[in-house]
Amino acid sequence: MVGKPISHGCRAGPILINPIIYAELSPAFGTAAVLDRWLDPAVFQRLTLPYPAGWLAAQAFVKYRRAGGAKTSPLPDFYIGAHAAIEQRTLVTRDAARYRTYFPNVKLIAPT
Repeated sequence: MVGKPISHGCRAGPILINPIIYAELSPAFGTAAVLDRWLDPAVFQRLTLPYPAGWLAAQAFVKYRRAGGAKTSPLPDFYIGAHAAIEQRTLVTRDAARYRTYFPNVKLIAPT
């Protein structure tokens, strides 16, 4: 997720992560200490997960599964989208179609 502009010159602001995103990044690092050093606080801001996002994530996930969605799309992906929706954040994703379907009001950045 991307935050509001900050003074260090980044137009989009800090890169926001929550515990789910932290967990998804973890396998690429040998230790938590190495990951924590890589997540430079000047660039990355850590957020907690809001409880309303849990409700919204579950509702979107149930809708997805009832529509025949594969089990390959785990609930945590929906939690990330719900977190962005609840806090009106921009989401960086390679799966723009899913987020547009289940979180249509979330602004997306979808690298190609």
